[in-house]
Amino acid sequence: MDIYEALYTTRAMRRLKPAPIPYDVQARILDAAIRAPNMDQQWRFLLVDDADIKSQLAPLYLTAWERLFEQFGMSPAALAEMMNSDTPHGRSARSGDYLAHHFAEVPLLLIGFSRVRGGSSIDQALWSAMLAARAEGVGSVWTGVLQTSFADEACAILGVPKDAGWFMQGVIPMGYPLGKWGVAPRKPVHDVAARNNWQGDLGFTVPEPLWPK
Repeated sequence: MDIYEALYTTRAMRRLKPAPIPYDVQARILDAAIRAPNMDQQWRFLLVDDADIKSQLAPLYLTAWERLFEQFGMSPAALAEMMNSDTPHGRSARSGDYLAHHFAEVPLLLIGFSRVRGGSSIDQALWSAMLAARAEGVGSVWTGVLQTSFADEACAILGVPKDAGWFMQGVIPMGYPLGKWGVAPRKPVHDVAARNNWQGDLGFTVPEPLWPK
C-alpha cells in the first residue's frame, strides 16, 4: 500500500467484525510498530484476544464511556440529542457508543504500556501499529477512557506487575471493519496552520485533499 493511502485513510474504526485476525498479520503489525522512533524502548505491548479477559474489561470500558459524558456535564437529554444529530460529534458518539456496547466482541486489543507517564516513548509506536493495521485491511481506533477511569482495575485483570512503574498509555481495539475506508473530512490545512508566527501567512493553500492525485 502507498504510504499516503495509509495516512489519508487510516480513520477511527469503532464498528468491527468479530472475525479473528491471523497471527501472521498481528506479527507484521507489531513488528512495524516497534520500528517507530524511540530512544530507550521502555515499552510493553499486550495483545488481548482471550474471551474471558475481554469480558472482564468490557463492563469497565462501558462504565468509563458513560462516565466520560458525565464528566463533560452533559445531561441525558443533551446526550440523546447529540447522539441523534447528523453532525461529526453525533456520528462519533454513536460509533463510540457502539464500541462501548460491543467491546467484548472486538477480536483483538492492542494495549501499550510505557515507563514514561504521558506516553511519549510509545505513542509513535501505537500510531505505527494503526498504520500497519490499515495496510493489512484491519481497522483500529485509539481509545483512552479505560486507562483514565479504571487503569488499576484493568492492570490487575491483565496481570501487570504492581508498583513496577508501568503506565497504560493506549487501548487500541482492532478488527476487520464493518464500515468503509475513506479520506476523512477535515478543515483545510491553511485554516489550521501558519508560518513563523501565530497569524503568519502559510504561503500556500490546500483547498482539496492532495491524495489521491
